[in-house]
Amino acid sequence: MADEARGMAVALLDAVLGERRLLSQAVGELPSAGPAERARAQRLALTALRHLDPADRLLSAHLRKAPPLTVRNILRLAVVEMAVEGAAPHGVVNAAVDLARRGRRTQHLAGLVNAVLRKIAPASFAGLPARPMPMWLRQPLVRRWGRGVVAAIEAVQAAAPPLDLTAKPGRIAPGEPLPTGSFRLREPGQVSALPGFEAGDWWVQDAAAALAVRLLDPQPGERIADLCAAPGGKTLQLAAAGAEVTALDLSEPRLVRLRENLARTGLQAEVVAADLLAWQGGPFDAVLLDAPCSATGTIRRHPDLPFVKDGSELPALVALQSAMLDRALGMLKPGGRLVFCTCSLLEEEGEAQLSALLERHPALRVEPPSLAGVEPGWVGPEGGLRLRPDHWAEAGGMDGFYMVRVRKP
Repeated sequence: MADEARGMAVALLDAVLGERRLLSQAVGELPSAGPAERARAQRLALTALRHLDPADRLLSAHLRKAPPLTVRNILRLAVVEMAVEGAAPHGVVNAAVDLARRGRRTQHLAGLVNAVLRKIAPASFAGLPARPMPMWLRQPLVRRWGRGVVAAIEAVQAAAPPLDLTAKPGRIAPGEPLPTGSFRLREPGQVSALPGFEAGDWWVQDAAAALAVRLLDPQPGERIADLCAAPGGKTLQLAAAGAEVTALDLSEPRLVRLRENLARTGLQAEVVAADLLAWQGGPFDAVLLDAPCSATGTIRRHPDLPFVKDGSELPALVALQSAMLDRALGMLKPGGRLVFCTCSLLEEEGEAQLSALLERHPALRVEPPSLAGVEPGWVGPEGGLRLRPDHWAEAGGMDGFYMVRVRKP
């Protein structure tokens, strides 16, 4: 079973590092296997991606030249298993050699795998720096916050994140209560086996993402649109607050999970699969727009992103966000409020996007947040909320987000 999972983990690394495909896409194309093996394969691949740079540094001392990608990934996976997960070196080395022998294009390098891994001292892995973010992302963040903050962000991204849960009002979820109202589990195990899951008392949602709805402050009976709603955590929050929710998303397949969560929690929302820029809806009392973005704030949970993206998509995303913002404002009643958010660390998708919006619509009023658990330093001078992965670093961090509330005249 373990060797099957290791083989699938190497295939996932090949897809991300060789084909620049998102891990979520590659996981869906794994050969038929039991859920336990698939879950272990995904966990191994995620751990290897988080620790790829120190693993490569350790391996480079024992390689004259870089072997083919699949062999490199077998070596990387073995190093991470020994050094990070604490697996017994003898068993890991034997499994890695066996993986190499199985492949028609790698079997002639099984001896190399054996020789290199037997020279690795897992203890020497300690102290090696975490993988830095790609330069297209790291440089603007260093200019903005300095090397110390960026190093702190990278340290959080190198660790497996905890699991955050949002509970219905009046209910509690497993884990430690967080200052903002979410609950955090350090070692979650199987989510569906946790108390309250079957009863629909809570759902999985990063603590940072949950703040967007708290910033919107939904009231019972209000008509609220959740735009770009899938996978649906914010829709559930809005519905649990008593709002009449319209959840819209372009992707019908992504809405399947939203409908499943509505059914499990017993909450109600109108679910619409449509293009926001063409859809006719409203007017609404409030609108929540979690716009498509670079997702650079979610690297702690998706360490494959730096290997798949190169920043070239950013101008198109910024233009799309602007168009969506204007469309969302048109759906609001006079006096209505809009929360705009992106899970991005980049100013272009946050503070600069707000500045451009206010230039186009100067009558809008920014309403700075006043939320439980939000530290004053997280609020920018323009009135937006800037969340970074190194916030709460000692407790596991949070996703990077920018969010702001504006009111229509």
